[in-house]
Amino acid sequence: MRLSGGRHIAKVNQGIIRDIPGAVEGLPRILRPIAVPAAIILAAALARAATPALPQSLSGLTTVGPYVVLILGAAISAWFNRGRALIMLVSLLAAFAGYSLAMESGSKSFAMLAVSAAFAIIVPFNVLLASWFPDGGVRQHRNYRWLLLGLAEILIVLWIAYAGRSSLSGTAWRDVLGHPLLSPDPIPLAAQALIAAAFVAAVLRAWPRRGPKELRKEPRPVDIGIAAALVAFFVACWWRESVAVFSAFIAAAGVILLVAVLQESHRLAFRDELTNLPSRRALEERIAGLPPRYAIAMVDVDHFKQFNDAHGHHVGDQVLKLVAARLARIEGGGVSYRYGGEEFCVLFPERTLEESWPHLEKLRKDIEDYRIAVRGGDRPRQKDSGSRLRAARAPEKTLSVTVSVGAAERDDTLIRPLLVIRAADEALYRAKRAGRNRVMR
Repeated sequence: MRLSGGRHIAKVNQGIIRDIPGAVEGLPRILRPIAVPAAIILAAALARAATPALPQSLSGLTTVGPYVVLILGAAISAWFNRGRALIMLVSLLAAFAGYSLAMESGSKSFAMLAVSAAFAIIVPFNVLLASWFPDGGVRQHRNYRWLLLGLAEILIVLWIAYAGRSSLSGTAWRDVLGHPLLSPDPIPLAAQALIAAAFVAAVLRAWPRRGPKELRKEPRPVDIGIAAALVAFFVACWWRESVAVFSAFIAAAGVILLVAVLQESHRLAFRDELTNLPSRRALEERIAGLPPRYAIAMVDVDHFKQFNDAHGHHVGDQVLKLVAARLARIEGGGVSYRYGGEEFCVLFPERTLEESWPHLEKLRKDIEDYRIAVRGGDRPRQKDSGSRLRAARAPEKTLSVTVSVGAAERDDTLIRPLLVIRAADEALYRAKRAGRNRVMR
């Protein structure tokens, strides 16, 4: 489904989350995606350890705070069309509302035990169910099914909580909650299994392992946020007898998801989805604050249209991804951007053209030497099946691709970045007219 409103609101949220990538840049690459969620969970833990009891004037934060965070997160998730985040936030909101109502009967009452067991199972179940399907967004066909499921879950929880109070509820639920798998002491074993399964599903979505390593995309912030929110939810369930601890970690789960949705909107606005490189919009923002010395190179895939027509768009996309993977690893301080179509831009801040030239030549040579394996449509997705199929038939067809590069630097004539880009573009077309597969200035 189309993400509506993202372009407009990204401008509003841009200032809020612009510094998040820079704050974690010094961390090892594998730790960067989890730095922000881990910091939020740690902050919630330290806050509860440092302030075991809130003053009377602030006591309302434990009841109102989670509502504010969860409702705000749900509203922004709906606006940005993030379906899985919305489902978890609404599930957490229902769980906290049920917890607050049941707590009026006492932390040891049957209503509290029933509601605790129910939301400990329902929240990860909903997350796991949402992870099973592609995220079609909030406004999707037959989305009323989630609404019906939510209403059914609420009715079941109420039925369980009122066991023994009316002729409709009976007393059977009291015996059911005594089963080891459902006994809320402090978390049912069935709930622990569901939380673990939902956590694994979110992690697998965040770090997809399918395909060549160089083509794998960065972890998705929303999926990382869901996994981290499940950790916060588990802690909240474990300490459910403490209203303050439960409220703090439910609020932490909401904050994690809210930040993840904002990060995801920033990623969609400033990063190209196909190549995983920063987009042209990110380049336009970056060149506004360039230092007095810099070089810019324009890179274009040679004969891409003919290549695309001959081998199909799926192979063309594969070519763009592989070229982008090498552009992302360019040395010499260069930063690569997807400029449009088969054209890329490489920015060298604080570098002259002479300093940047060897790195551009190395990039051109690396792309020329790389051989692309064209995958047939009947190739199985499973690694073992694919290996057996390759062994039983002729080797896959390999192709090579080249790029032309035009470069320019700021000088007394080219005093603005757009003029430097235009000069690099003109040099690119000279490289194409000269025979392609070369770097020219």
